[in-house]
Order: sequence, then structure tokens, then C-alpha cells
Amino acid sequence: MASVKTGPIGRALVEFSLHGVFPEEDISSTLIEVGHLAPALESLAAAKSKLEADIHIINEETASDVSQWIANTKSLEDDINRTRSWANEIIRRSEAPDVSGKTILEAEDKADFLRRESAYNNQVYNALTNIKRVNQLLDQVELARDERRILQSLHLLEESWTALDSVPVSKSCRVMRLLDIRAFELKSAVHDVFDHVWSSLVRIDASARQISVFSSREDEEMSLADAVIGLKAYKEVDKRMAVLWQGLDEVLIRPRTSLESNDLPAIRVENSMLLLIGKADRTVASLFRDIETALEYLSQRLPAELIYSLSGIMMPDLIPNIITCWLEPGIPTSLKDMDGFQDIIDATKAFCTRLEALNFSGFEELQEWVQNVPRVWLAKCRETALDSIRSKLSQGLGDAKEIERVETQTVSQEEGLRLAPETTVPVNNDGWDAAWDDGEVAADTEAQLNRPTNEDDGDDGTDAWGWGDDGNDGIDNKADIAAADVSSKRDNPTEEDDAAAAWGWGDEEDTTDAKGTMTADKEVQPTPSTRELTLKETYNISSMPEPVIALILAILEDGASLIGDGNPMAAAAAGLFSLPTLVLAMFRAVSPHYYALNAGGNMFLYNDATYLSEQLSEATNNWKARDDLVPRAKSMLRLDNDVKALQLFATRAYSSEMTTCRTVLRDLLGGSQNLLQQDELGSSGLQSQVDNAISYVRTTAAAWSKILAKSAWSQAVGSLVDTIASKVVSDVMDLAGIGQDDAYNIANLIARITELDDLFLPPGADKNAIPSTSEYASSWLRLKYLSEVLQSNLQDVKFLWMESELSLYFTVDEVVDLIGLSFVDNARTREVVREIQGRPHPRDCA
Repeated sequence: MASVKTGPIGRALVEFSLHGVFPEEDISSTLIEVGHLAPALESLAAAKSKLEADIHIINEETASDVSQWIANTKSLEDDINRTRSWANEIIRRSEAPDVSGKTILEAEDKADFLRRESAYNNQVYNALTNIKRVNQLLDQVELARDERRILQSLHLLEESWTALDSVPVSKSCRVMRLLDIRAFELKSAVHDVFDHVWSSLVRIDASARQISVFSSREDEEMSLADAVIGLKAYKEVDKRMAVLWQGLDEVLIRPRTSLESNDLPAIRVENSMLLLIGKADRTVASLFRDIETALEYLSQRLPAELIYSLSGIMMPDLIPNIITCWLEPGIPTSLKDMDGFQDIIDATKAFCTRLEALNFSGFEELQEWVQNVPRVWLAKCRETALDSIRSKLSQGLGDAKEIERVETQTVSQEEGLRLAPETTVPVNNDGWDAAWDDGEVAADTEAQLNRPTNEDDGDDGTDAWGWGDDGNDGIDNKADIAAADVSSKRDNPTEEDDAAAAWGWGDEEDTTDAKGTMTADKEVQPTPSTRELTLKETYNISSMPEPVIALILAILEDGASLIGDGNPMAAAAAGLFSLPTLVLAMFRAVSPHYYALNAGGNMFLYNDATYLSEQLSEATNNWKARDDLVPRAKSMLRLDNDVKALQLFATRAYSSEMTTCRTVLRDLLGGSQNLLQQDELGSSGLQSQVDNAISYVRTTAAAWSKILAKSAWSQAVGSLVDTIASKVVSDVMDLAGIGQDDAYNIANLIARITELDDLFLPPGADKNAIPSTSEYASSWLRLKYLSEVLQSNLQDVKFLWMESELSLYFTVDEVVDLIGLSFVDNARTREVVREIQGRPHPRDCA
């Protein structure tokens, strides 16, 4: 029993001896026996030995400093003793009656030295006193740190740094360096304690998805208000708020605002903690309520200075995320969904007001978004409209759709007779058109009305696109543009532009109504001089124009509904009316790429752009004639320039396709080289080149027949045929000479080419039908007459010039050159040449 209690008694004596700690009652009340004394004495002896060993270690560690201090003390003591003896000597001499001048000087020097020594001693004393005070302050800092009195520790640290700066000793002095090191170590130690206290006040538990903020805790002396002072002292206000926001975002905000997850948790406050619980809906109002809950929780617990700093760090991340992920997707692209969007706007305004009441700042971007809602909505409409055009084009041209074009033209009696030369019609004014059937004269009408002209229709803008810059293509392009620019001719007919040239005739039109109308008119006006004639034809468009038109009309309807009804989006009305221009500009900019991916894509683009211009022009006229629109809505529609741009765009697409096809044909026929000089005439290679060109024309014509209207198809294919004809004629005229065999071979090649006449025969025509090739290919009869000349003798050539129509297609010089190429220069030849030159215009003489 005694041996068990001996240990505690010894330890109690040691603790009391070293630290003055009184033992516990169960030990102090123990009865001390003799046997307890020896172990207790042994414990005291062991403690003494350990204490002596510690003192010895300290002495060894500070031996150099102590030795230096002792040496300095002895030196100071010697100086004091010497000064005392000097003072006594001065007193003694001052009392002596006979003192020499030398003695006085020595006394003055000694007095000056003593004053300096006294000042130095005072400085040393002050320095030592200040050092002692600094050391005492650091001791107090250490004590306050151990007791977690953070603010007092910081104040004492600041006071110790001030005192350390006032010590009149160089900073390089060892004692100053030691004090400085100790101060910084204590600052670091106090910061560690501060971290611990802050962590107990602001807790972020990522695993449990909860955050708790306490203004103060019973087990901590520092509150959050006091913590602000500490954060300022360590210059960590923004750093701590950044860490708080990162934790808040990771634990609460990001899971709540992310739309990627199927279920969104709700933010709630339970047991003084912010946490995620339950499920929230995906409405903006619900999101704002949850964020308000979190921010209100922080506003009630964090000091105002921390709220200000947190706002500057949090809002640049939170507000753009809300706008991008929640507000912008909710912007409707149509006014039909504007009621739901108005709820979003109201919720956003209320959210901004609540943030301001909670003393948060930095959400100006959200306020600007609310103020600029009309502009934001207009930008969304613009983005959606342009994206729909890109998306639709990227899906391809889709299925072709047949469109019937109908036009009513007023023609004169002479024009009627010309359009129906083989129809039995009375020549007098008594119902000259009574027997007119549109279907019977359709082909002739196309031939007559769509005859190519060489008139320049003005600058069509193709130069800006770089089309038609190769060789002689410029002339061909002008013909293409004149043939393709149908809309402008239709809307602005002139005396030179035959209105039917752009449209032609339909081969499958229903003529019953036309006949009935004509008959009725005949009864009312028995002697008409002019007549209204309905022209019809069909062509194909892709699936693109109708969605574009539907989109534009929907935009215009939305714009009209915004005017004059107090709609909050009324400010966007003007921008909405300008949106169709952007839609059409996007179509013109992007469509060439996607249309080029399909065979005959440019011709589809020509038809689509033409159809768009027609429909938009009609929509413009209908818009201005509506009675349910206010005058401002009517005046804000300006599509005239867009219609003209589409017409020009269609012309360019047509011209581009024709330029490409003509270039291919010329390359197949030798390009810039003479076709007939590449190899011997009659060779299989030369025939293959011609056959390839003919095959290309037929393939292209077949592809275009499924796209273009009959009139446009005839113009386009006629241009290709004319390219072959003009190339062959030009190459023949460039030969140095033509022998009999060469002439025969050239005539065979021309015969192969003229087989293209069957492309221009009416469907189901017999062998005696006359093709209309020459109506669309200006060099076609020139090619045929060239073949006749090559197969004729001098007398036949003379007959062709004098009696036939050779002079209509060749000049005198060209015929003379052909005679020189084909015949030997003799008297007979020269006589025929003189006769031909003597009658340069035989048809006029006839």
C-alpha cells in the first residue's frame, strides 16, 4: 500500500517545488509515513539533477554571450573607476592655489571626456532598457497567444515592432536580429492560432454539403467582428473571402446552378447551417430564392467589411453564370412566349433589389441586363434567325418543289400574229386572237420572246465577284445576265425589254380560262387593238426559300405587334424590322457554299433567289395594303433594296454557273489552242474531244431540265451550244488552209455538233419539225452555213452569198477568207471574189 503512494507524493513535491502547484486533495490528505520520505527525497534529487543539467546546457549555449557580457561589464567597471579617480584628481587640483595653464587644459579635456562617456553610458542604458521592454512585450505576446487572446497578441506585436524600431541600435546588431526573428516567429504562431479560431467560426464541410458561419463561439474569445482586425493586420481580407467563395461555390452554388444534373438540390438554412436538401424546380424565380437564402445567411453573420470584399470576389463569377446559363436560354424568340419571359424579368428585378438590401454590390451587369432586355431579346432573335438559316442550309437542299409562274402581259395585234404565225387567225381587227391557244404556240412564244440581245443592261455587279474575267467570257456573261435578270425586267418593263423574255411559255398550261376570258372580251370589244395574255411556266426550287420566307414573315408580324400596344419590348421594334435584311444577307453569304455541293446547285440558287425576290416583293405590296397595321408599321418595312440584292444575287449565281460550264466546254475543245490544229483531221482523238463536249452539253441540259423553267433552260443550253459553235467557227477561220479532205472532215465534225438540234425540238415533234436552236445560239446558223461553204464549189458559194442567207451570218471579208482557204487562187476564184465584194449586202438589194 505504501509503495503505491510513494510515486505520487514525490511528484507532488517536485511540482510544488518547481511550479508552486498544490497537490490534489487525495494526495495532500494522505498520511505521511517514514517509508514515504526516501522515495520523495529521491524524486527531489532527480528533479534537482535534471534542473542542474538544464541550467548547464543553457550556460553552455549562452557561454559566449555571458562571457562577452562579463567582459563588457568589467570594462565598464574599469572605466567607471578610472573616471572616479580622474574626478577626485580634478577636485583636488581645483582646490590647489597654484595651478598652471597646462593643468587647466588637461582638466578641461578630462571633463569633456567624462561628458562623452556619460552620454554614451546613457545611450547604452536607454538601448538596454528598450531591448528589455521589447523582450517583455514579446513575452506578453507569447502569453496572450497561449491564452488565444488573438487581438491582444496582435496589438502587443504591433507595439513590440514600434518599440523595436525605436531602439537606437543598428539592425545588424545580433541582439536586434534575435529580437526581430522572435517577433516574426511569434507573428507566425499567432497566425496559426488565428487560423484555428477562424476555422471554428467559418466551417465549410464539402462532404456533408453544408456551411456554417458563427458570429462568435463560447469556447473562443475572438468574434467575427474582431477577426476583421486580424485579417487587416495580416492583409488577408480578400484572400479569406476568396477561400470562402470557393467553398460556397463548390458546396452550394455550383450544384444549385448547374443545369447538367437531372435533379437540382435546394438551398436551405437548418440549425444555423446552410445546406443542400431536397429538390428544386428549374425556374429562375426558384433559383433566385435559393441564392437569396444563402446571401441573406451570410449578410446576417458576416461584418459589412467582409460582405463588401466577398461581393467583389463572388459577383464576377456568379452573375455571368446566372445570365449565361439561366437568363439567356429563357429569352423567347417569339412574342408568343413573352408572358413567361416577363416573369423572369420581374424575378430578376426583385433579386437585384434584394441584393442591394443585403448590402451586396458588384451586380451591375445583372442590372444592365434587366435594363437592356429589349436589346438582349433582339440579339437573341437575331442569333436564332441567323442560326436557323445556317442550320437549314447545312441540312442540304432537300426535295425539289415545282413552282408555277403566271404572268399576264398586254400584247398588240402585230405581236399576236408574230407569236402565232401558223395559226389561222383573221387579219382584220375582228377578233384576231379568237383562235389562239396558249399551249399550241408555247414553243414559238419562247423562241420569239427570249431571243438573246446584245444590249448592255448596265452594271450587274459581277465584276465585284470576279466572275467572267476569262477571255471572251465577258461577252457571254452579259448575255447570261440579260437572260437571267428576269425579276428586274418584269417589275420595270421597257420598250426594249420584252416582258415575256424572262418567262416564256408553259407547255402544260391550262388554256380553258384564257380562252373563256378572250371570248368574253371579244363580245364586249369586237375590235380590240391590244389583248391581255396569261403566260405560265413551271420551274423547281429547293426546300430553302419557303422556310426563309416564313421566318421573315414571322419576324415582321412580331415587329408589327410591338408597335403601339405598350409592350415592354417595343424599343426593339425598329431592330426587328431590320432583321430580315440580316437574314437575307446571311442567306446570300452562306448559300453558295452549300448549294455548290449539289449538281446544278447554282441553278437551284438562281431559282431560289428569284423565287425569294418575287415572294418578298409580293409580301411587301400585301403588307402596305393591309388595314390592320398602323402607318408606322407599314413605313418601317423596307425590303426593296433586299429584293434588288436578291435579284442581282440570282443573276450572279446564273452567270457563275454559265461561266463555269463554258470554261469546261472550251477546255474540252482544246482551250486556247486551235481544235483543228492539235492533230490530223479525222483522227479518233479529235472526234473524241467533240463527242466529249457534246456529251457534256447533253448531261448538263438533262440536269438543268429538272431545275430551270423552259425559257431559262433554253437560254442556258443555247448559250452552251453557242459556245461550241463559236469555238469551231473561230478555229476554222484561223486555219492557214483547208484541203478537200480537211473540209470533208470538218463538215463531219460540224454534223456531229448539229445533232444537238434535237434538244430544241418540241416534245413529240416529228422529223420535219424545225428546231429552235438558232433562237438561243447566235452562232448556230453561222456554224451550219460554214459547213455548207466547206462542202460547196465556187458557184455554190456564190449562190449562197447572192441568193441565200450566207450574208446574214458572215461578212464579205470572212467569206473571201474562206474562199482563199478552200480554193486555189486563179482567175475564176478572183472573179467570184470580185462579184461577192461587189455586192456586200445582197439581201438589201433583193
